[in-house]
Amino acid sequence: MPDALPLTVADHPLLQLGVFVARFPEPLAALETPAWLSAGFALEFDEAPLPSADDTTRKAVRDLLRHGGFRPSGRSKPASEFLLGAASKAALGSINLAVDLCNVVSLHSGLPISVVDLDLISAPLRVDIAGPDSSYVFNPSGQEMRLDGLVCLHDAAGPCANPVKDSQRSKTHANTRATLCVVWGCTALSARVRAVLEWYRLLHARVGAETLCSGPLGLV
Repeated sequence: MPDALPLTVADHPLLQLGVFVARFPEPLAALETPAWLSAGFALEFDEAPLPSADDTTRKAVRDLLRHGGFRPSGRSKPASEFLLGAASKAALGSINLAVDLCNVVSLHSGLPISVVDLDLISAPLRVDIAGPDSSYVFNPSGQEMRLDGLVCLHDAAGPCANPVKDSQRSKTHANTRATLCVVWGCTALSARVRAVLEWYRLLHARVGAETLCSGPLGLV
């Protein structure tokens, strides 16, 4: 992957991963989320280039998470479903430009997406199912999430992101300049994954961020 950390992906029959690095012209604290992107926090977003997620999409994503034995329900449902619930209550708001880009694309595609600070993770990077008794802190208050059986992004220190909640230690912050973006796609939704990844990169370009990837459209 150009200008990024090497990434290996363990065999997984249901996973079609999309990965790219994004570099922003200034720290996130200095970048505003434009009004056209904020409009994407609503359920209806005319700029979305693909049909809204349906039950087929949601089932494929849940099957992906279940493959290793994880139970994607309740507080452990896919991030894309959490965003849908928040948007249906008009409760989805801005966090920072990198996260806002992630949330808009995830909401309207139905695919979970992770976005982590590239400078807060270290090689080697791999995507694999988390082992027994795995967990990490996912918010500033110190709450932990059990990861057993869930496909996760790992760095040298352990799991740091997944399709449900990313770890607190790798999250973006005011001084973030570069991110690693991970689209947790499914082989059953191959065409959708490609369209989502292309749209996600185009939105980055529209806000002035450079994106770098290792393969066609960042698919690995």
